[in-house]
Amino acid sequence: MQALTYTVEEAGELLGISRWGAYEAAKRGGIPTIRLGRRLLVPKARLAELLGMADADLPDPNAEEEVA
Repeated sequence: MQALTYTVEEAGELLGISRWGAYEAAKRGGIPTIRLGRRLLVPKARLAELLGMADADLPDPNAEEEVA
């Protein structure tokens, strides 16, 4: 089962920005987030929408990479 959210760090990695930059962007509203308890998460669907992509096109950070 695929997760419906990324951590802020995972979203930052996908966007090619640092962990600090990702949290700053989330704080300013540049990266959409939701808070569940103490966790700050980035909904995949909203990140895909922001990037003009289909949700299915975003990679799953927990998926094992295929070795060729």
